[in-house]
Amino acid sequence: MPIYEYQALTPEGACKKCRNGFEIFQHIHEVPLTACLHCGHRVKKIISWCHSAIVETSGEHVSLTNKITDYEKSGRWSHAAELADKHSEKTKDKSLKMRALDNYKKAGYDIDSLARHAKLNDK
Repeated sequence: MPIYEYQALTPEGACKKCRNGFEIFQHIHEVPLTACLHCGHRVKKIISWCHSAIVETSGEHVSLTNKITDYEKSGRWSHAAELADKHSEKTKDKSLKMRALDNYKKAGYDIDSLARHAKLNDK
């Protein structure tokens, strides 16, 4: 169900809610409100600002993740793990790091020894 915004036609005599604007869930086919639900003052439907987050992904990242997927599909787990591990270090992507660890495990590496090795390299 969409969220619609309403605001008082005139601020004089309007309550705080409709003077500042309020939101309400309504079906798309419902008749728009003409009066504030709180004070009865005349209101109008206003156009909402659309807030969205845009995440840009570099071509290099897309290419590398596709390559990792290709390695995984062909069962080349150590290749996939190494590529994912290196790229996760560069991008600080925790999900890619977890994917690398999963691929190392599938390749037969001992995860505990990898964790100890990672701790040694951090020092």
